[in-house]
Amino acid sequence: MEIERNKSRSNSIKVVDLTHFVAGPYCTKLLADCGADVVKVENPRGGDPARSIGPFLKDKPGMERSGLFLHLNTNKRGITLNLKSQAGKKILRELVKDADILVESFSPRVMPGLGLSYQDLEKINPRLVMTSISNFGQTGPYRDYKASELTLYGMGGSMDVTGVPEREPLKLAGNLAQYYAGVIAAVATMGALFASERNGKGQHIDASIMETLLFSQDRRAPYLLSYQYVGEVQPRVGPTTARVPEGVYPCKDGYWDIFGGSMWWPRIFQMLGRPEELADPKYGTTAGQLDPVNQAEILGVVLPWAMERTRSEIWEAGMAARTVCSPVYTVEDTAKDYHLKERGFWAEIEHPVAGKLTYPGSPLRPSKMHWGAKQPAPLLGQHNEEIYTQLGYSKLNLVKLKEQGVI
Repeated sequence: MEIERNKSRSNSIKVVDLTHFVAGPYCTKLLADCGADVVKVENPRGGDPARSIGPFLKDKPGMERSGLFLHLNTNKRGITLNLKSQAGKKILRELVKDADILVESFSPRVMPGLGLSYQDLEKINPRLVMTSISNFGQTGPYRDYKASELTLYGMGGSMDVTGVPEREPLKLAGNLAQYYAGVIAAVATMGALFASERNGKGQHIDASIMETLLFSQDRRAPYLLSYQYVGEVQPRVGPTTARVPEGVYPCKDGYWDIFGGSMWWPRIFQMLGRPEELADPKYGTTAGQLDPVNQAEILGVVLPWAMERTRSEIWEAGMAARTVCSPVYTVEDTAKDYHLKERGFWAEIEHPVAGKLTYPGSPLRPSKMHWGAKQPAPLLGQHNEEIYTQLGYSKLNLVKLKEQGVI
């Protein structure tokens, strides 16, 4: 069932989107891709800063050509509005009157400073669910600190245990903290919405990106617990202390990976063709696979064997021996993968400027709804006339508001 209001109320859930960059837009993208009517509100001067972040289509920068923006804002309608102007604040309050959800990702002092805090908006719409996504949360000593993906990841408790032991800590690539915060915020928002539907009372959700990292159920959580109870710092584990042949290795046309350990050794041994050099039982023990001398001897067989084969050939050999291995895909490989095509994962969407592009689809297959990207990200201010006329503004009003820099 797509996101809808109770039958006594009209159509889709209405979301006012005051977010920018990654975490907030990903939160509202998840809502929009589920069927919510999300209205993205952007500054008339330049819009969401994500519009200026690459990669850009064919390496030609432009506010309507950012792959990041196009991905994060599918299925949304877009308007421009200057929230610093009195007229802009008035219009936002009008949007809030009939909204179910408002999501914002400004620093904590911005919305209260504009007279648009939750306490202010609650008076207009008591059932409003307002979600505020910020670096460190709405309260606390760090609330006003600037941060980046790198600093948040470093303070989130994970980076210190990632990387090679004798080198500096490493951050996993991409905007992991931002995307994860977006997911958690979307889940919390929907939970609050269900509560609002039942009792008619909204609430304010304070989402801290740093705290979502600390909350996540990956290696951070058990490491934090082990530090608390054991009193020892978790050592950094790198490839020099991993079991061999577990890991990522080169081959004839790229890279492949394999999961190891003593229980998997008989299958890996079979996959490699039962080489005489590795017939000694010591190579199949945990201690043996951690021993540097044995590791060198195992890799002395594995690496030449892999370099004579393609990723596909290695994968086929691994599956025949029932090992856990796979090719390491490039982006192009992923786009061509026959399993994803068979599942209908990818979605082709036509954008007015960027043209027809292939977008990531839905990782889920609900039986009674379509979830995923269907409509392109909006052009800057694309739906101004459509949305503002619904609020009662005439086309002449809109011309004047544009001349005044309000929209």
